[in-house]
Amino acid sequence: MKKIALLCLALALALPAAAQREYGLRFSSLINDELTLEDAIRLGLENNSDFLAAQQEIIIAEQKVKEAKFLFLPQLSLQGTATWYDLDYPMVLPDSVANRFIPNNDLLSADTKHQFFGAGITGTQYLYAGGRLRSTLKMAQANLKQVQSKYEAVKNAAVLNIKKAFFRLLCAQHIVELADEVQRKATQYSRSLRTGAWDKIKAQYLLSRLTSLKNEADNELQKAQLGMLVNLNKELNSHITVRGDFKPVEVELDLPKLNLWSMEFRPELKAAIYALELDNLAIDLALSRRYPDLILTGSYERLGFDDLDDENKQVSLAVRLPLPYNLSTQNAQRKAEQNQSTLRRAAIEDAIRVQVAENYADLIFWQAEVFSRQQVWRDVKKLLAQAEKTAAADLNALEALDAYYQTGRNYYDAIRQNLTAKAGLEWAIGQDL
Repeated sequence: MKKIALLCLALALALPAAAQREYGLRFSSLINDELTLEDAIRLGLENNSDFLAAQQEIIIAEQKVKEAKFLFLPQLSLQGTATWYDLDYPMVLPDSVANRFIPNNDLLSADTKHQFFGAGITGTQYLYAGGRLRSTLKMAQANLKQVQSKYEAVKNAAVLNIKKAFFRLLCAQHIVELADEVQRKATQYSRSLRTGAWDKIKAQYLLSRLTSLKNEADNELQKAQLGMLVNLNKELNSHITVRGDFKPVEVELDLPKLNLWSMEFRPELKAAIYALELDNLAIDLALSRRYPDLILTGSYERLGFDDLDDENKQVSLAVRLPLPYNLSTQNAQRKAEQNQSTLRRAAIEDAIRVQVAENYADLIFWQAEVFSRQQVWRDVKKLLAQAEKTAAADLNALEALDAYYQTGRNYYDAIRQNLTAKAGLEWAIGQDL
């Protein structure tokens, strides 16, 4: 039984450790440097300073909403005082020690010590404030919604940049593989090449050109890796590769529907709407200063010269009507700010429609172009395979390899443009397709 118990304990300890290792192998950027698109987006957002700052803005806005709700509760304060004095004339203590009245020495008995004690609690409740408290709460809530929309805008922009860098790196990896394949074939062809003196010059040129194309592909791969590391905010000397489906996508949507979606889902437009709501509430808050405050206060305290035997109680109802000089100027300022927000919202709507139209046009073009290049690439691959079986290698074979590489590179670049255009359209409408 002891052996069985020890075995169960060992398994219980080993399984969480194995799960952690598996989690690390799958998701940790320190262990696994081959990322899928989903992993890259997660890692990029975790390390994006703008995205993390936007998260903190949400926390700040949430706390402001809580503070605005506290305004509806009674404002309570506890206070205790101990005063030592020697007065020739009566005085009232400062506000910091509860404005208590202290008589002079002549009014006190001889055995009374020159010290005064007090302890009490005070509560203040606004019964009516002209709607200022409610407007303050609504402004805090609208500000929270605006901050959340800005957070989504930052997130969408970061995801778009990560997708672009991911597709660029994935494309560069495929082009390098193609360049390696062409390099191997060129080396194979050159071994059986039978040429004259003049043809050797041309053959050398073609071989050096294919080598240069391979070097260019390696250089582009390094740049793509650097761009990916920048978007993931990782160390620039890290080595990273990505994996995923690298094939064309086709989306069947019409532009009017996309425009409707963008007006509904784009967080920038939502932020502009909440900004306009904030300006409307600011106008209400400025106008509420015309109304009086109805305030209920109450206090209870124990005080005395030698002890706390004396007792004071009071409940007061006060009406306070502020007479601000800047009421009209503040109202004019808030209306001007409201007009500014209306203009900004209209400008954002126009900009979003332009972005949707541009990205939609890009996607439509690259959808047609990528499938056209795909067919050409398939045909060239078949022709090259047939030529390798039926014809001997010569200078035309090296030229055909050049055409083979350029056709494949153009096809891979079209896939990248196709995927990038889809990502751009998803960003323009504010949601995934």
